[in-house]
Amino acid sequence: MTTFLYGYVSELTMSDVYSPPDRVVVESHCKGMDEYKKMYDESIKQPHKFWGNIAEQFFWKTPVPDDLSEFMKYNFNVSESPIKIEWMCGAQTNICYNALDRNVEAGLGDKIAFYWVGNDPADKGQITYRELLAEVCKFSNVLVNLGVKKGDRVAIYMPMVTELVVAMLACARIGAVHSIVFGGYSADSLATRILDAGARVLVTADGVYRGTKLIKLLQIATAAMEKAAEQGQEVSHHICVSHLPRLVNPGTEEAMQEHTASIESGWKTGRDNWWHELMRDALPDHTPEWVDSEDPLFMLYTSGSTGKPKGVLHSTAGYMLYTATTFKHSFDHQPETDVYWCTADIGWITGHSYVTYGPLLNSATSVLFEGTPFYPDHRRCWEIISEYKVSKFYTAPTAIRSLMKFGSDQTKPYDLSSLKVLGTVGEPINPEAWQWYHSVVGQGQCSITDTYWQTETGGHIITPLPGATHTKPGSACFPFFGVVPEILDEEGKVIEGEGEGYIVFKQPWPGMMRTVYGDHERFEKTYFSKFPGYYMSGDGAKRDKDGYIWITGRIDDMLNCSGHLMSTAQIESVLVEHSLVAEAAVVPIPHLIKGEALYCFVTMIDGEVYTKEIRDQLKTMIREKIAPFATPDYIQEAPGLPKTRSGKIMRRVLKKIANDETDLGDISTMADSTVVEVLFSKRQEMLDSK
Repeated sequence: MTTFLYGYVSELTMSDVYSPPDRVVVESHCKGMDEYKKMYDESIKQPHKFWGNIAEQFFWKTPVPDDLSEFMKYNFNVSESPIKIEWMCGAQTNICYNALDRNVEAGLGDKIAFYWVGNDPADKGQITYRELLAEVCKFSNVLVNLGVKKGDRVAIYMPMVTELVVAMLACARIGAVHSIVFGGYSADSLATRILDAGARVLVTADGVYRGTKLIKLLQIATAAMEKAAEQGQEVSHHICVSHLPRLVNPGTEEAMQEHTASIESGWKTGRDNWWHELMRDALPDHTPEWVDSEDPLFMLYTSGSTGKPKGVLHSTAGYMLYTATTFKHSFDHQPETDVYWCTADIGWITGHSYVTYGPLLNSATSVLFEGTPFYPDHRRCWEIISEYKVSKFYTAPTAIRSLMKFGSDQTKPYDLSSLKVLGTVGEPINPEAWQWYHSVVGQGQCSITDTYWQTETGGHIITPLPGATHTKPGSACFPFFGVVPEILDEEGKVIEGEGEGYIVFKQPWPGMMRTVYGDHERFEKTYFSKFPGYYMSGDGAKRDKDGYIWITGRIDDMLNCSGHLMSTAQIESVLVEHSLVAEAAVVPIPHLIKGEALYCFVTMIDGEVYTKEIRDQLKTMIREKIAPFATPDYIQEAPGLPKTRSGKIMRRVLKKIANDETDLGDISTMADSTVVEVLFSKRQEMLDSK
């Protein structure tokens, strides 16, 4: 019989509850838990009324249905296949119109939509809502002139430039389905996504700098088009933004040589076109295509357990309502005063929902950031927040933990007093990082919004609300409006009250995915087969005695040690509590007696040396904070951890290293592959010293 271990993280912080700051509450859209509970109850008991009222804020060519049976249709039971999720059937709208035209018509045309901040601090710009609308209309006409029509798939492989926003909104405007591929994937990965989507149009740029490294996007895109063509998928039209020549500091002659060489080596007349040349004569007016509520808006690929990426497909109207509502409430967005900054790349779902669609639907002014938080140095974030008076800041726990290594004095030269809400995304934040974020960055005067969601959910599904929720460091807290979570044990039985298990959801919310593109059977099997009647996120969670929800990590990132199901995140949280440990990652390895054992990787803070004494201290901490049976078999020094370019730790690779398996699979998304060789070497050193 498997038992679930109550997490150390909850025991550590059970008594630590932080009230919303008065400066946030006074202007909040949801003031206090009583108001939250009232709104939440209406959202799950009367979804037609709750979401119908929100829908009235937007433009509909064909109205939202009054009939409840047409407003929300769903089936979560695989025995009654097919799985189906539909919202506002029969209504017609256009998300681009609601994001741009609606705001311009409301008198906000001269408002800044985006401050663009380049990789080099000298590169910067801005674009208003009126200017953005004109550019989107022009590119919509470009796409139509190339034969792109409603339902066609357009692949986009670009850096964080305003043209990326223009391209995705133009697709939405004409009813085409955009498939954005993060501008760091390999040619093979890009080709795979072009093939799966059946995309005949590709939009890219010549290149981009990430820190001091030049990413040769045009060269990669050309190779990808050739690979796709070899497998029968021709890209008919490739549109390239000339980005490198316009940079203030294009980064030595290498950039311009690459710009020229890429054109000379693979440029094909008839297929390849420069963005600026096509846009030169395009008209700045375009009537949007009115699409049905359930027409597809975009597809975005996420990792699959089989190794083949899944094309997560989102539809139009429900996604529009959900991203707009989560953005408004999760960040308590105040359109008259806020400047918002999300550090995520638009190539990920966070960038779709909380860089582009959510902010624009709320007439926000945002920072669009091309660079990294550590270039030219670790103070870049504080410089940008200070310069643009950012009030709402959204980043990843990995970035926060990495910044912690540079101490608590790093923010002192900068004015961060404009900050009111600090958000986290991508993985559960450990309490120590939460506390540092709150006290050092927020100076104790900001709400922390620890958002839990996935590519598949479209938007936040469990999150604090800045002016309402009394937060606990490390907890995602409570469900967002319309979301009904349950915690199940291994047999699928609902765990009432305090307990830990699988987190699932019993009814849909408007923004959730509709299918896996081209493979609805995979959609049903992946998300609905294990627990019929529920959507399964694949994550574990625990509920404490106060009803707070704590995400414990992916179920496949949990281990069964001597009959105890433990989250690796719980162990990591203990390890980083050590004053000399900057970061930690834990993976399970096979064990003849225990079933599975713990293998830990720890990164020391700058200047500190990993020793046997520190290893013993860490083991003692785990024994004392969790239990003796949780003591790791191995704790290995890791000068660096394998991470994606978006900052997520690649635990799949760490499992391979822990098991001395040199076949690492696809590591094209790894930011720095040199860390792998170092980790294998450190592994051997550790074994030799035993």
